[in-house]
Amino acid sequence: MGPNGSGSQPVYRRVLLKLSGEAFAGRDSGSIDTETVYLIANQVKEVAQSGVQVACVVGGGNIWRGKVAAHANMDRTTADYMGMLATVINALALQDALEDIGIPTRVQTAISMSQVAEPYIRRRAIRHLEKGRVVIFAAGTGNPYFTTDTTAALRALEIGAEAILKATQVDGVYNADPKKDPTAVRFERLEYLEVLQLGLEVLDNTALTLCMDNGLPIIVFELMRQGNIKRVIWGESIGTFVGRAQSSATPAVP
Repeated sequence: MGPNGSGSQPVYRRVLLKLSGEAFAGRDSGSIDTETVYLIANQVKEVAQSGVQVACVVGGGNIWRGKVAAHANMDRTTADYMGMLATVINALALQDALEDIGIPTRVQTAISMSQVAEPYIRRRAIRHLEKGRVVIFAAGTGNPYFTTDTTAALRALEIGAEAILKATQVDGVYNADPKKDPTAVRFERLEYLEVLQLGLEVLDNTALTLCMDNGLPIIVFELMRQGNIKRVIWGESIGTFVGRAQSSATPAVP
């Protein structure tokens, strides 16, 4: 999957883990499921203790979805700011779980709220990572109309992450919804332009274009299988790798 294949050493030394708000809900839609948060935290702990630098971007869809609210005649800017605040709640929940299991963690927010989190400062974030702390980026970019997908791409590039790991409820990107179509086929590898041309759901188009312009790979994988974060970072062929065009020696996309 990764550029060097699977092995005894991590393929990536610094990664950006993108977590949707829905991931925090587990089976209890619309809230935070503590068991699920600890499952995520323990997977992050496994890789952080191996020396991999981990930053996270969290969504807030389990609490509030600004775009949906805007369709119900709420002002879009207000709805998006409310969504940014929802991401802070999830970030604090993940921080609490990580620190409870012994992993030092910092939350940085794009909207200033000094009583509960640090402001986002790029150099400080990088220094935290170098010191072995997990850094969680919350409140999106601090601007309405931008998704947490775009936040993930932006923050990953700012901190020099080597890949975006997008954790989802399915084990990769398919040509159809695998929950509805039993004949759906999973892509092992895609190029950025293929994702755009086929209209596949990887990241939103703004985020995907940002990754494409800067050659930042994206790996889409299933979150809820214990150990998958480590498998991806160690280069195992799970999920779907999205990146630049392959060499002729690399197998074709299915």
